[in-house]
Amino acid sequence: MGPFLFFDHFGPVTITPAANHDVRPHPHIGLATVTYLFEGVILHRDNLGYTQRIEPGAINWMTAGSGIVHSERKPEAERDSSYVNHGLQLWLALPEAAQEQPATFTHTPADAIPELRDGDARVRVLVGQALGAQSPVVTLSPTLYLDVHLPAGGQWTLPMLAEEQAVYGVQGEVRIDGQPLAPHTMAVLTAATVLTAGPDGARLVVIGGQPLGRRLIWWNFVSTSKERIEQAAQAWTHGDASLGMGQVPGETERIPLPLRPSTP
Repeated sequence: MGPFLFFDHFGPVTITPAANHDVRPHPHIGLATVTYLFEGVILHRDNLGYTQRIEPGAINWMTAGSGIVHSERKPEAERDSSYVNHGLQLWLALPEAAQEQPATFTHTPADAIPELRDGDARVRVLVGQALGAQSPVVTLSPTLYLDVHLPAGGQWTLPMLAEEQAVYGVQGEVRIDGQPLAPHTMAVLTAATVLTAGPDGARLVVIGGQPLGRRLIWWNFVSTSKERIEQAAQAWTHGDASLGMGQVPGETERIPLPLRPSTP
């Protein structure tokens, strides 16, 4: 959908002191990740040296490019606490010419994200431009990402804001032009639509943008080339820091390369 090629809606899940939901260090190439929390907290660390608490409302954008390694863990301050984690992590393809650019990480705090009212809707423009507002998040291609709240029975006319566009219901009942959208389902849109919330209100996201063409995905690697994915797999196996597969400072764990058939 536009540049988006992976959509992970996680939670809501209660994290207890005994629970271990930590994601050990693992690599990426050829993509960007954007992490957004509705509730909770995650600690990001990477081999570029960034350590960042990811908290609700903020946008955390990691461009893997030629290679990056990161972990996602419970912060030390929350080790003895119980709390709910709920959010989205989406992956985006990079323009082909930018697939091998150096890796970067950028944190945009919640109070820097523009928020506006449009009819019954409260809209946060997480990425891109919409309804007269521009997100400060820098992208490599035209990208749209909105967080939308509708009150009980509220309606909102969603125009086509991108070349490709879709809506996903996060919480509550949503109807699209009078037709129910099944929970946790993405609807691809081709024209302006009227969104209506159920009796408890609704939260949804809108994603889209300019499509970037065919991509190959294996494990955490994205590329236009099978050979490049194989090179990244070998680099991770051997911990080749020259190809972006070095260790996260202060971390000793790592997720090993998954087992593969003998013929890729």
